Amino acid sequence: MSVQLDHLIVAAATLEQGAAWCETTLGVMPGAGGKHPLMGTHNRVFRIASEAYPLLYFEIIAIDPEAPSPPHPRWFGLDGAALQSSLRDEGPRLIHAVARSTMLDMHRWGLITVGQKPGDPVDLSRATATGLLEWQMLVRKDGGLDNAGALPTLLQWKSRHPAEALPDSGVTLTALALNGITARARDVLRLRGVSVSPTGGPALCATLSTPKGEVILESAP
Repeated sequence: MSVQLDHLIVAAATLEQGAAWCETTLGVMPGAGGKHPLMGTHNRVFRIASEAYPLLYFEIIAIDPEAPSPPHPRWFGLDGAALQSSLRDEGPRLIHAVARSTMLDMHRWGLITVGQKPGDPVDLSRATATGLLEWQMLVRKDGGLDNAGALPTLLQWKSRHPAEALPDSGVTLTALALNGITARARDVLRLRGVSVSPTGGPALCATLSTPKGEVILESAP
């Protein structure tokens, strides 16, 4: 009944800024992604899977300037003025992780029972060159993140997993630490291959093996 790490999210002021940051920081250029019409965002992605994380990818996400503003807050707190100002002035940064479940409703109610706010199920899709991706995701009505982003957003794939169609990038995740998640929430998720702590350190800390050597990405304090 555990969940598995699905993808890491780095927010950028623009996708162009995010791609340049990725090439400079990780030594790779992210591949094409797509648009999220319901949320007014778009992304670029690349595979970071390894033996420990067999289906895993890296997402760079930004507000889509060509999309109309949605009638609700965008996901992952992207509408926040402080976040957008920081992204413009200081550059892209790791903000969140997403995990997948095959029993999304069960995990949602489990988190609610222990005092978390995982959000409500929303059906989403994104067109790609290799076919339509479809999934159901828990999204809070206020667009916010629980535990400063440490508590992963949960989804359940209805289509193939996007990492299946992504080539090896030369980047792999070697470790992920999530700090600030209560022991009760940790026990609901039983997130495999991830260090979960109720205290200490940044909300997220990811260690990656890259063409530039080991790179550690941390969320803002």
